[in-house]
Amino acid sequence: MLGYLTTHVLDTARGAPAAGMEVVLSRLDGDTRHELARMRTNADGRTDARILPEEAFATGTYELEFHAGAWMDATGVPAESPRFLDVIPIRFGISRDDHYHVPLLVSPFGYSTYRGS
Repeated sequence: MLGYLTTHVLDTARGAPAAGMEVVLSRLDGDTRHELARMRTNADGRTDARILPEEAFATGTYELEFHAGAWMDATGVPAESPRFLDVIPIRFGISRDDHYHVPLLVSPFGYSTYRGS
């Protein structure tokens, strides 16, 4: 089995998928960052394609950046200046050839993540 990475964003304040949020995937090599993908979530809160497909998969350290502040601005969440949450980075390791799923549960004042399936 070849590994791959997927993500999913849910708006826990509204109880709905977070459609239209920009998500950026980077691979980290020490202090060097290599941007691999930049996508937006669809109506289901997922990216239309795997954010790290089989042909680009490799073990290592990665970071997903979820652009939650801009998404909240675009979806009418009442603004604060500055927003409590803006860009949410989630740094994680991929250690084996497998399906990795890193979802984000987000609201204006908190977030959580886990390794999903």
